[in-house]
Amino acid sequence: MYCIEKISYPVWEDFSAKATKLHSQLRTTILAAVAFLDAFQKVADMATNSRGATRDIGSALTRMCMRHRSIEAKLRHFTNALMEGLVTPLQDRIEEWKKTANQLDKDHAKEYKRSRQEIKRKSLDTIKLQKKARKG
Repeated sequence: MYCIEKISYPVWEDFSAKATKLHSQLRTTILAAVAFLDAFQKVADMATNSRGATRDIGSALTRMCMRHRSIEAKLRHFTNALMEGLVTPLQDRIEEWKKTANQLDKDHAKEYKRSRQEIKRKSLDTIKLQKKARKG
């Protein structure tokens, strides 16, 4: 588990960064779409308020604008879900993984140092016993 966490969290960080960038770009797209649809609605209103066949065209443009506003709303919903349901929980989890990996590194270093000291001590004891055995 430790090795996988140590290796994988940079990949998850990259994924999180790319998802955040996508979220940002989608928000920019939504703002542009809203501005476009507002201008489009003004054209549709102008046509609807005129006389003759242009009024029918205006009604069709208004219906089309409403359908596109529905698409814009779905895109907004997707963008919010991306951030709230994926990116934010993932970023919290990445921080947790980093802390766990760092703690495991510290624990490993302590254990390694202790084991090394123990091996040195046993090695010295072995050398002393070998010297005693040669003398005796």
